Amino acid sequence: MNEKKPKIKKLISELYPNGIEFFDIGELCDSLKKETLTTGELFDGGKYPVINSGRSWYGRYDKFNNNGNAIAIAARGEYAGFINYINEKFWAGGLCYPYRSKDENIAKTKFIFYYLKDRQENIRETLVAHGSIPAINKSDVDKFKIPIPPLAIQEEIVKILDSFTELEAELEAELEAELEVRNAQYVHYRDKLLNIDGIGVEWKTLGEVASYRRGSFPQPYGESKWYGGEGAMPFVQVADVGKDMRLVENTKQKISKLAQAKSVFVSSGTVIVTLQGSIGRVAVTQYDSYADRTLAIFESFKNEINKKYFAYQLESKFSVEKENARGSTIKTITKEEFTKFKIPVPTLEMQNRIVSTLDAFNLLLNDISIGLPAELKARRQQYEYYRGKLLTFKNLEL
Repeated sequence: MNEKKPKIKKLISELYPNGIEFFDIGELCDSLKKETLTTGELFDGGKYPVINSGRSWYGRYDKFNNNGNAIAIAARGEYAGFINYINEKFWAGGLCYPYRSKDENIAKTKFIFYYLKDRQENIRETLVAHGSIPAINKSDVDKFKIPIPPLAIQEEIVKILDSFTELEAELEAELEAELEVRNAQYVHYRDKLLNIDGIGVEWKTLGEVASYRRGSFPQPYGESKWYGGEGAMPFVQVADVGKDMRLVENTKQKISKLAQAKSVFVSSGTVIVTLQGSIGRVAVTQYDSYADRTLAIFESFKNEINKKYFAYQLESKFSVEKENARGSTIKTITKEEFTKFKIPVPTLEMQNRIVSTLDAFNLLLNDISIGLPAELKARRQQYEYYRGKLLTFKNLEL
């Protein structure tokens, strides 16, 4: 595999010293049918996957509006500009741009996909308008340039990249299975450790343990004056709360000084929990920020408490209670509901021991520097390196 890449590049440079001709996507591809579905029309048992505005399937549906061998580019939302390849019958939703090559004997759809995927981050940075809701215009996508080398070269490049993709998929499946086992073990021991009873242990409601409030943000969300500018600060939303009890390193939004005056400040070291959508994500914040109304902020404690212990209790309690959360499309736990949740409050010494044990277990669960995670990371880096090399072409000098 390593030998084919330089051979292909050498062949191209020898046969085409002046470069390869580039064409607009709109010239090479047909735009495929797409139709909006409501969430209520989707169900797990649907026969065909639905592609819309995300990184993976939106759901499943009993009908399809496109055959396979197609490219779908997310048009709107958090993942605008994200590129998928679909090799089965599927339903294209209203928030994506589906394409297929007009002539597979001239330009292979999968070659076009690999070229776009290699430049996905560039597309997201240059073509996506980052307003209140990120979006990309189809007219801009249609003008994106694609090099078209001879068909035999396209086929060989696709073959090489497919082999990388298959290996990555195998490793991902192994990793997911391993992490599922690890996570099940973690949840079992976490809940066993946290379900404490006995002498000196009191069970109290969250309201009896801590003072809290919800975040806020000036309305409407989309006003440009609320974002960026000098002195802008991180704005934490549900997606910014990681699964490792930390915030992401960089929040998706930073809010202006004008918005800060109308929002809730959260200092570093504060315990927060998500109340909507991905309910029950907990973090002990590692930097100063402002928080959205979809989060609860625990500002002070009425008992002697280890913040990390409290965070672990929140994670455990919400993992159960979120199953009964209200809402069909977006699940929500209200302030009135979660204040009634009860947790055990043992001595501070016992809290510290529990935190030490769970931190050690969490380190094992989230460590990506050993075993399969490290191998998968190395393979991805190797794949991206060779993909970039294979798909870099000199533009034809006319």
